[in-house]
Amino acid sequence: MYPQLIAHINRHVKLTPDEEILLCDSLQLLKFRKKEIILEPGKHCKGEYFVLSGLLRQYYVNAKLNEQIVQFALENWWMADHDSLVNNVPATTYIQTIEASEVLLLPAKDKDRLLAEIPALETYFRIMMQRAFVASQRRIGFIFNQTDEERYRYFISLFPGFVQRIPQYMLASYLGFTPQFLSRIRAKG
Repeated sequence: MYPQLIAHINRHVKLTPDEEILLCDSLQLLKFRKKEIILEPGKHCKGEYFVLSGLLRQYYVNAKLNEQIVQFALENWWMADHDSLVNNVPATTYIQTIEASEVLLLPAKDKDRLLAEIPALETYFRIMMQRAFVASQRRIGFIFNQTDEERYRYFISLFPGFVQRIPQYMLASYLGFTPQFLSRIRAKG
């Protein structure tokens, strides 16, 4: 059993004890070292990753060979290359650990079966996808409607502890500006 995941799910929907066992029997516990690549472009995403401990990032490498971070996942967050999963195509993103991490893998091959057998999971994952979609829309809105400094100040006000866990160049990449610009903002106080 994975009480951390079950508690997270039960905040949104209620599973029966038998459903909890069915779900947990389908999960794989994976342990990764710091800076370990979990997924890379050209490979098929194996499923969805739930972070028990540690920190992950998802990123592209652009034509100028710069990393562009599109998502972070810390404890109790899910991460996957959804294009790869939904469309059964090779991944276009990397997923890498920032810290040593323990994650649960819900294999793609098992998810549809579980959703059919546990209807509450369908609701749970819909809620998770809706929240992720809203967060993505907000992020795009912030990029278009806020200055770089406003975006930085807002982000650190929302996630002060998280900001301390990631290298500043990664934060700059996620927020859409250079590490040098971030240094200037931080120097201003």
